[in-house]
Amino acid sequence: MMIKYTMKNLLMMSPLLFLLSCSISKQESGPFFGNGMKNGWADQNSISIWTRLTKNKEANFKGTPFIEISRKEMLKLAKNPNIDSIYNTQIPPGKNIKDMEGYCPGASGQVQLVYHPINDSINLIKTAWQEVDEKMDYTHQWQLKELKAGQTYVTKIYSRGLGQTKISDSLFGKFATPPARDAISEIKFCIVSCHDYNRRDDLKNGHKIYPSMTKLNPDFYVHTGDIEYMDKPTPYALTEELARFKWNRIFSLPFQRTFYNNHTSYFMKDDHDVGFDDSYPGKNYGRINFERGLEIFDKEQFPTAEKTYKTVRWGKDFQIWIVEGRNYRSKNIIPDGAEKTIWGKEQKDWFYETVNASDATFKLLITSSPILGPDRLKKNDNLSNKNYTYEREEILSFIKKQNNFFIANGDRHWQYVTHIEGTNLWEFGTGAGSDAHAGGWSQKDYRPEHKFLRVKGGFLSGIVKQVDGVPAVQFIHHDVEGKVVNRMSFKVK
Repeated sequence: MMIKYTMKNLLMMSPLLFLLSCSISKQESGPFFGNGMKNGWADQNSISIWTRLTKNKEANFKGTPFIEISRKEMLKLAKNPNIDSIYNTQIPPGKNIKDMEGYCPGASGQVQLVYHPINDSINLIKTAWQEVDEKMDYTHQWQLKELKAGQTYVTKIYSRGLGQTKISDSLFGKFATPPARDAISEIKFCIVSCHDYNRRDDLKNGHKIYPSMTKLNPDFYVHTGDIEYMDKPTPYALTEELARFKWNRIFSLPFQRTFYNNHTSYFMKDDHDVGFDDSYPGKNYGRINFERGLEIFDKEQFPTAEKTYKTVRWGKDFQIWIVEGRNYRSKNIIPDGAEKTIWGKEQKDWFYETVNASDATFKLLITSSPILGPDRLKKNDNLSNKNYTYEREEILSFIKKQNNFFIANGDRHWQYVTHIEGTNLWEFGTGAGSDAHAGGWSQKDYRPEHKFLRVKGGFLSGIVKQVDGVPAVQFIHHDVEGKVVNRMSFKVK
């Protein structure tokens, strides 16, 4: 239930009720917002808002480090997942998960959301108090509708304990809705990939790219997946409890938490978010089957939508397509052909239909993994690999018919621009989120199709705007500090 308040409504409240609705108790007993809030799937009129209640204000980053076991030992545990062995090999004797570095336990309680357009605080919306779902890792989501296009909204969330009336914590945030479909607007965006708690470049705060992106003030942000690595050590997340531990730990990092609180975001998934490298149906990870890994991501740890793919118009000149690369895929090991797929028939039909129906000047396909590549010969998990040749050619034959169409992708740990000469095919690889995470390609292996290659961490940004009345788009690669390392500009054709 949502209630619309005006200042007159608030003034008519009793002084006690007014204070309870607007003030924060000085008590420090929680519950708190140690994981902040995230938003997702924004369009002109709707958005999803996510939060989680925590026992403490911050994760215990001073806790005991996990024991780092070998990949060989992990694979042994994954094949014969004895739960005691999973924990005893990774947690020191005499300790348990509550003692470990990054532990951020959830807490029961209630949450409330208040929001309004940034320049219209008179007509604010206040939701009813809702209890977080203990079975969903103490999370709660609000599905906001009837929003106005091209607006920045201020949000504030409140928490209180069960049976309590005093507010125990609060948190400000904001998000922006896309401008109207016919609006001529300058749009700035950032796209990233491949994070890992162990490979963060600021040990105290998280990944440096977040304050770097904040300085650019993007209208929206896309994480293409591999947001956290379930199959990397300290710990290997071979149980649901350990998977949640890793999600809660990385979402507690100050750089990530602050950025997500304040920027319109789209979160995609890839293989490591679900379990094993190159995961697919039937490739379970320890005590977490593939389908459960998808469910934890889609329904619990991130803002939820009916479909995990979407197209969003950002004004007259720009439209994006966010596609799903895990939920609908075949097994990598089956022979290539018309039935083998990553996208699935329903998603492909949707993609073809919505692109054909679009009159946006520039179109950007955002994928969790490459289509053009090039990629390493040993890989067999994405559309740039030879064992997905049939579907790649099907999709690329369609893209070749489009004008002013571009691809941005994650997954690969190096930054690049690929252009196939004689075609309109351009692909921009974001690169990994830190220098420590970069690799997998040699800087010396500069192919003819490469228009830019950099085996370092960073992120991709873009600007769509009209220059002297002519629409133009720029794609810009940055290092982790935000320094521009490559810029390519395109005018409308």
